[in-house]
Amino acid sequence: MNATPVPAWICPVCGYIHYGAEPPEECPICGALKDQFEAYLETAAAPAVAHGGVLKVVIAGAGIAGVSAAEAARRAAPQAEITLISEEDDLPYYRMSLTRYLAGELNRDQLDLHPQSWYADNGIHLMRGAPITGLNPDARAVTLAGGAQLAYDRLVLATGSQPFVPPFPGTRLRGVTTLRTRLDADTLLAAARSGSEVACIGGGLLGLETAGALARQGAAVTVLENQAWLLPRQLNANAARLFSELLKPLGIHVRTNARTRELVGVGTVHGVQLEDGHCIPAGLVVVSAGVRANTSLAGLAGLTANQGILVDEHMQTSRPEILAAGDVAEFGGMLYGTWIPAQLQGGVAGQNAAGQHAAFHGIPRSTLLKVLGIHLFSTGLIAPTGPDDRILESQDEQTYRGLIFRAGRLAGAILLGDIAQAAAVKQAVEEQRDGSAWLAGSSSAADILQALPE
Repeated sequence: MNATPVPAWICPVCGYIHYGAEPPEECPICGALKDQFEAYLETAAAPAVAHGGVLKVVIAGAGIAGVSAAEAARRAAPQAEITLISEEDDLPYYRMSLTRYLAGELNRDQLDLHPQSWYADNGIHLMRGAPITGLNPDARAVTLAGGAQLAYDRLVLATGSQPFVPPFPGTRLRGVTTLRTRLDADTLLAAARSGSEVACIGGGLLGLETAGALARQGAAVTVLENQAWLLPRQLNANAARLFSELLKPLGIHVRTNARTRELVGVGTVHGVQLEDGHCIPAGLVVVSAGVRANTSLAGLAGLTANQGILVDEHMQTSRPEILAAGDVAEFGGMLYGTWIPAQLQGGVAGQNAAGQHAAFHGIPRSTLLKVLGIHLFSTGLIAPTGPDDRILESQDEQTYRGLIFRAGRLAGAILLGDIAQAAAVKQAVEEQRDGSAWLAGSSSAADILQALPE
């Protein structure tokens, strides 16, 4: 296969990278328009070959980290044998867009990362519905369900994560589910009828997007958040207060400080019993209580792991020929668990599996809501946590703006209701822009944002 340079474009709002002659009409992650994309330069190096033959790269997991690894490995090593293994029967898809699919904004085919022909055209062997049951790092081989073995020179573990379901009673009742796969979304679509009562346990990003999508399908939805406010990882108390007000017209009922004691029902769920004694009626319960990294293969290989598989800046594990990326990878003590870091880590892992020396240095956490119709962007710190931190805020009935500074430098931001300056703010946070002049004067968050380019 011949190597041909592939143009790339980056979304300045969320960081999504698109490969192709032109940018997409809109960003599939945050909805930014085509004219907002910027040219993206990817560091290239000479491709590598394995000693004694063609380089064999096996990638376990076909989420965005795995597909990005396959793309990067192919660009770096045109002659390599690349095998991408997926446990699911479907083509690899935009997992972050499942709630848009659930809301009716996208059809099934629009979820696919690439058409089926793309994998053959790029010489990537896609194995679907093929769980890996064994891993022998000394023999450099993985074992598939059924007993077949697949040899590798470099292995990328991009096995992602699985939903965490707290151990309260009743989770095995019919009608209790999570949202992680396209099959889960289809199950929810079949169960959520107009007027049906649904409880979403968890007021984080996925829980709220799921709630908004089901409300659009006509369900009566209650969100149960055990913390004092919604989106506690993305919003501070002031921003969350306004956010809750903006939710009311969407027909979503919210209960905070709502701790689940058990799910009740006989065979099929019919309610959520809270610690405070209230029972929330529900014939369908969606649990969105976070995820846990799928580290079982790391255990088989004896790799060093904590909450995830420990990796260095080259995405190498404790065995250098095995790399890890995405939700399963723990870098610098952090599990990112979001789309853009997974895409970037997958790219680095794929390049290095092909013999390059790319590095991932970490990025600030960024969040964009895309289903509820409420514009929200947050990145980095969301509230002061130390003596050298300071926050500047501006707020009205429809918008909130908060800029958080640490030791005089911009360290985080929240934009709610108006995210026109999201790209500029994201860049300023990543650059740790010096805000001493702003802090020394009487500037408000609104004044500072007006000074930044859109």
